[in-house]
Parts: sequence; structure tokens; C-alpha cells
Amino acid sequence: MKLEEFDNFKVPKDEMQDVELSHEDPINLHSKKLQDDLQTMGMKIQLHEDNIRFLRTLKDKLVDSIIDLQVILGKYHASNSPKIENKDGSDTQSEDKPSYQKAILQQENSAASILCHLKTNPKMLASDPTLSEDVLGVVAELGHVEDDTLGSLLSEYLGTETMSAIVCKTYNGVKSLEKYDTDGGINKTSGLHGFGTSLGKTLEGRFNVISLETLRPYSGEFVADDPQRRLDIPKPRLPNGDCPAGFLGYAVNMINIDRTHLFFLTASGYGLRETLFYSLFFCLQIYKTRTEMLQAVPCITDGALSLDGGIIKRSGLFCLGNRGDMKATFSKTSTNSSLPDHYMESERQMKEMKWKKEKMLEDMRRERALLDSLKLNFEKKKAEFVQFLAEAAARFSNLYLSHFLHTGSHKLQLQWGDQPIDDSGQEIVQSSKEWLNVLEVSGSMLVVVGHISHDGIVFLYDMHQRWIGDSFFRGLKEMGIFCNTKFVLCITLPLTAL
Repeated sequence: MKLEEFDNFKVPKDEMQDVELSHEDPINLHSKKLQDDLQTMGMKIQLHEDNIRFLRTLKDKLVDSIIDLQVILGKYHASNSPKIENKDGSDTQSEDKPSYQKAILQQENSAASILCHLKTNPKMLASDPTLSEDVLGVVAELGHVEDDTLGSLLSEYLGTETMSAIVCKTYNGVKSLEKYDTDGGINKTSGLHGFGTSLGKTLEGRFNVISLETLRPYSGEFVADDPQRRLDIPKPRLPNGDCPAGFLGYAVNMINIDRTHLFFLTASGYGLRETLFYSLFFCLQIYKTRTEMLQAVPCITDGALSLDGGIIKRSGLFCLGNRGDMKATFSKTSTNSSLPDHYMESERQMKEMKWKKEKMLEDMRRERALLDSLKLNFEKKKAEFVQFLAEAAARFSNLYLSHFLHTGSHKLQLQWGDQPIDDSGQEIVQSSKEWLNVLEVSGSMLVVVGHISHDGIVFLYDMHQRWIGDSFFRGLKEMGIFCNTKFVLCITLPLTAL
């Protein structure tokens, strides 16, 4: 509300005679509203500051716990994963490459092949931090199976292009693999194309890339106490309520994720099984024989496989003929990949703690943004309040006393309209035209101290140095008398009156 809007505010005289006014003056109401707003904003600022301190404390504790677990896991890796350094500075975990890696490397000039070459040369890969940190690998190397036959079937079901697809954590990884010129053409000197050139290879054709953060994840429960965190998907049921004969399980749960990626979590808190493999297989069912699979057709929704080669891509789509020769397949789980229980639990805890830390950092950034916004609004509201007080003081300074009567040297007597103030302490004593002291005026218990400025403005303050209340001005304006109100009063006093 602007100060000018208060000028036409009128209060009936009968209301002015009542000390206990039922309605407050709009000036006081607006002033009180501004003060209440400042107090509320101050409390919110304090709340966000407390939240940030609390989150920072929790984050620091998590960081300490993560470091402790990293030390434990580091000792295990140091004793169980000796590295063999090559002459070119690259290193591998063993002399023999896994079968899937050999198959991928044989795909000359493919994106998967170039990526596998890069992984054996960490120094070259480190030249692109986004690619090295965001790219997890190729689909074929991120999962393993207990049986070679099952691995071949699952690989055939997905197809070579999907098995060779590159998996990234976020879309930033996708962008790092291929960059474009201003005209939309592929920049052959950057991304995976640039690395291929450095390796003496030319990336040909298209290649698939999967961004985990853009996949729709599985949102159900997990199998209790399962170290592989398999999905708790209900078993299929025939119309009679029985589970189909020969049903072995769901493909998404028959994939074993190695220890390197078992506890990987996206920014939203989802792992590889509920993102990558669920999006690839959904509820693909596995049966022992083709005959049993065909008998279960009524309850097959997302396709099915049988260990003797039967494939149903989806309901109503059957794949017939001889099995193809798949080069890149899911490899068989190594017998040496078993880990002690305490290791699995420690790594699970560490991954979970890292995810919680990232969520806390996000919460802290959000709290900081809210705090900065509140502080900015608080300063604006404070400036508005100060401006309101300044405008009020300037407006009130235009009130003039009706008469100034000289009663002697350095003395003034006040008179309101036709009603002179009595002689009991009503004098304003002027000392060198600089200071005024009024002890009591007309029984109103008004105690003020005033100062005359050089431009003739008299500033009167109550004993608590507070500016005048609205009821005084209503009395001054409507009745011409003082009211029992402590105040700070600004009155323009012409120097000629002195």
C-alpha cells in the first residue's frame, strides 16, 4: 500500500473519543504487516540455515564412512587382483581376454571394438574425462550367465547390435561419444571417431548407445537377502492358476552382474538390473523345452526362450529356423568370481552411501538456492520498510501547529485551534534555537525531546525514541487535541515563528 492512499482515511469523531479503538489505522496496519513479513522471512532463513548445517554434518559423516570402506575394499583388491602392465603402459587383469571381449575385438572398425581397445589403454581414455567416467562398457561385458547355452540364446534374442551397444550412465556420456560440426556433420576428430583415428581404425556405420538415466526402471520389490538383488517378479500363471511346467525363471534374473557393477546406482538410485537388463528383457520367460514353452503361450506376455532353441519374441511373434552364430555373447560366470560375504556387504554399503551423499549434496544445493532467494527477498522487504518509514516521516512533517505565540525570550506557547494548552508544563523551552524540551502537555502524559534543525524542522521524540502512532494523528487531524500515544513527531516549524 502506498502512503498516499492513507490521506483520505477518515475516522468518525465518536470513534476518536474511545481510547480502546476497535479498528487500527491503516498506517499502523501496513507497518505491522511489513514487520510481520520480515519476522516470518527471518524465521524461514534461520530454518534453511539449520537445514544446511544438519545436511553438512550428515554428509561429512558419510564421507568418513565411505573412506573407511574404500580402505577395506582396496586391501582386498590389492591382494586378489594383480595387474599385468604392458610395454605400452596399458594394463589388464589377466593375460587371457574373456570370450566376449575377443569376439568384440574381432569386429573391426566397430564402436564396441574401439571402446574395448581404449579400455586396455587407460592413458588414452583419460584424455576424455566425460567418456571415461560416464561410459560403463558394452552390453555383452556387463552381465554373465551360469550356462553357455543360455548365454547364446539371450544374445541371439537381443541381436548383435544390442549386444554390442555401448552403455552410458547419463546422456552426457552419449554426447561425448560423438560430436557434430555446425552444419550437423559428424566431427571425425573428436569422440569415439577421434579415438578410432588414433588407433588406426575408422569407425564405420551406426552404433547403438544406451543412456541409463533415460530408461524406465523396474519399480517393484527385490528378492529378499539376495546378494545379486534379483527382481521379485510374480511367477506366470496359466488360466487354471498353475505355474507352467518347465518354467525356469525370468531372463532378467538369470543375468549375473559382476562385482564391478553389482552395486552401481544411477542418480535416481537404480542399479543395472532394474534399468539396463529390465529394459532389454522385461519379463522374458525361460523354459526348459520348446514343448513346455508352447504350452505356456497363454501366460507369455513379453516373450520366452527355451534351452533347446525356441524363441518367442513377444506374444504372437515366433522365431523359427536354425540358430544363428553369435559372436558377442554373455560369457559364463567365472568360478573365481565368488566373493566373501563381508566383501559383498561392504561394497553394497559403500555404493549406497555414495548415492546418499549425492542426494544430500542435491538437497544442500536446493536449500542454498532457497536461502539465497529468501535473503534477497528479505533485503528487498527491509528496504521497503525503511522507505515506508522515511515517507511517513516526510509526510507528517507537513503538519503545522495552528499558532506559535511568543511568551518571552526563547519561549514558545502552543495553542491548538481555539483551545490554548494550559500552563502546567506546556512550555517549549528553546535553548539557542537548537534544543527543545517538553516535560508534559495537557495531562496527556506526553514526554518528548525535540530538536530544531537548521532548515526549521522540529523533530519531537518520545522517551523511547519511537515515531508517533496513528491515533495521535487522527486526534490531531480530527479533534485538534493530543491523544495518549507515545510517538516520534516531525513538524515543519518556520524559523520566523521563533
